[in-house]
Amino acid sequence: MDLIIGLIAIVAVSYYVVKGYSATGVLMTVGILLLLASVIMGKEIMPAGKSTGTLYLDVIEYVKYLLMHRGGGLGMLIMVLCGFAAYMTHLGANDMVVKIASRPLKYINSPYLLMVVAYFLACLMSFAVPSATGLGVLLMATLFPIMVNVGISRGAAASICASPAAIILSPTSGDVVLAAEVSKMPLTEFAFSFTLPISVISILSIAVAHFFWQRYLDRKEGFVAEQLEVSEIETKVPPFYALLPFTPIIGVLLFDGTFAPKLHIVTIIILCFILVAILDFIRTFSAKFVYENLEMAYKGMADAFSGVVMLLVAAGVFAQGLSTVGFIKTLITSVQSMGSGGFLMMITLALITALAAIATGSGNAPFYAFVELIPRLAVQMGINPAYLTIPMLQASNIGRSLSPVSGVVVAVSGMAKLSPFEVVKRISVPMVVGLIVVIAGTELLVVA
Repeated sequence: MDLIIGLIAIVAVSYYVVKGYSATGVLMTVGILLLLASVIMGKEIMPAGKSTGTLYLDVIEYVKYLLMHRGGGLGMLIMVLCGFAAYMTHLGANDMVVKIASRPLKYINSPYLLMVVAYFLACLMSFAVPSATGLGVLLMATLFPIMVNVGISRGAAASICASPAAIILSPTSGDVVLAAEVSKMPLTEFAFSFTLPISVISILSIAVAHFFWQRYLDRKEGFVAEQLEVSEIETKVPPFYALLPFTPIIGVLLFDGTFAPKLHIVTIIILCFILVAILDFIRTFSAKFVYENLEMAYKGMADAFSGVVMLLVAAGVFAQGLSTVGFIKTLITSVQSMGSGGFLMMITLALITALAAIATGSGNAPFYAFVELIPRLAVQMGINPAYLTIPMLQASNIGRSLSPVSGVVVAVSGMAKLSPFEVVKRISVPMVVGLIVVIAGTELLVVA
């Protein structure tokens, strides 16, 4: 029954969003209905000690919790980064980047090759920004405008920003540490001998898939990739302003706790705002002009709240509804009841983990839930735990990237002014290719 309710909810959301209904409204409505169904079924919504004392009021309490939690944490990060991106566009700094970059880039005839290069850069950024949503938002604020201005379609550029965190590269990621522990292997051996090689191969395959899939979709939609002529770009700011859109990335790399104090990314963005405002004042000697420019940043933040943060809140309500109604627990029980050979079990666990991540929009939750099964399954089947763990590890993140309710997809689609389903369509084939390569790589590199 739990599984049926969850599937009906997922189908309903997909149907109405495709029909053109507001994704925020649909997700919020279906999410609240799922929470109400959970209450009717006698299941608790809020953690122990945080309930209002009335289960039906807990439904509204959870919405309030998400508004405060995502509005003040992740939501604030998104708003500040969107504000900074709007600020850079208004000043003309993004145009200056394109104007300077267009000179060497004109020798690369295909915007899709530039897109692949941007994807590799984005993957490297995942070392500095472990949060999938945080990375996606940062890339949208920095690389996205540049990619669009050099002739890459908005859909293709958004897909690049949404997909880097789908494959784990960092050997010190919490997921990797847990997977190594469950696999009963030293972290260094698990990360560098197995996970990292498979990840690198997968990233290369995803890059190739992006090249052909984005080009195919662009041609199907009638998009003509044309690089902007340098002479067509008009901007009054000096050339060094081209560095300003990248100051958040530089700040993240600099203030990582190694050579300078470790700072929260919002703190770094505020420093970037101050730096740019000071430079703008030195350039214009007009405080009034500087403040007027900053108003564009504030408007960008407001647009981010209405277009992105509220969508994140609605997606969170929907994901919680799926969880409390018992959808995920039923999936786990289904896996436990299955009996099959090692290879089939590996594929089954990877697919179900990916499906759970797609349904909930979370990469960590499904992996943490399913990974608890590995030691018991490995003993029962007499196989290497790492053989089952590695595909699950990557599948959870790939599934999150394919979820229209995940934080990264919602944030990227909102900032790109695209439907979450459009972004999912754009990254679907590369992600499927990546998952296939992960499974094949595990079969070849990891002894069962």
